[in-house]
Amino acid sequence: METNNKENSTKLDSEELEDIVKQIEKYNQESSAVEILNDDDNEEAQLLETDESEKMENEDELSMFKKRLKEKEAEIAESTAKFQRLQADFTNYKKRVEKEKSEIFLYASEKLACELLESIDDLERAVEQKQESTDNDILGKGIELVLKKMKETFTRHNIKEIDAMEKPFDLNLHHAVMQEESEVEPNMVIAVFQKGYTINGKVIRPSMVKVSK
Repeated sequence: METNNKENSTKLDSEELEDIVKQIEKYNQESSAVEILNDDDNEEAQLLETDESEKMENEDELSMFKKRLKEKEAEIAESTAKFQRLQADFTNYKKRVEKEKSEIFLYASEKLACELLESIDDLERAVEQKQESTDNDILGKGIELVLKKMKETFTRHNIKEIDAMEKPFDLNLHHAVMQEESEVEPNMVIAVFQKGYTINGKVIRPSMVKVSK
C-alpha cells in the first residue's frame, strides 16, 4: 500500500516537474519574442532618427546651395552691368574717334590754307600799289615777296620741290612730255616745264619734263 503511494507520489512529482519545465520554456520563448520585438522597435526608431538626421543635413545643404546660388546670381548681375557699361563707353569712344577722324580729313588743309591766305593778301596789296603807282618795281618786289613766303610755308609743311633738271629720268618723279636729241647722255632731264612737289616724301605732283634721246 505504501509502495503504491510512493509510486504515485513520484509519478506526480515527475508530471509537475515536466509541467514546470514547459512553463519555463514557454516563458523563455515569450521573453525572446518580446526581446525581438523590442530590438525591431529599437532598430526602427534608430532608422527613423537616422532618416530625420539625414533629412536635416539635406535641408542644411540645400539651404547652403540656395545661398551660394543667390550670391553667384548677384555676381553675374554685377558683371553683366559692368560689361554693359564698358560696351556703352566703347561705343561712345568709337563714335567720337570716327567723328574726330572725319574732321581731321575734312579740315586737314585748314592750317595750310590759312598760311597761304597771308600770301594772297600780300599779292593783292602788291597789285593795289601797282595800280596807284607807275613804278613797275613795286609789283615785281611784291610778287617776289609773296613767292618767298609761299615757299617758306611749303617748307614748314614738308612740301618740297623735286630737283629734276639734269637728273636721270625717273618714272616715279617725272612725267615726260617731250623727247629730243641732245649732247648729254640719253634718258636725262634737259628741260622742266612744270615743277613737281612731294609732301613727306610722297609725290603729290610729278615734274613735267623734256628727256634726252
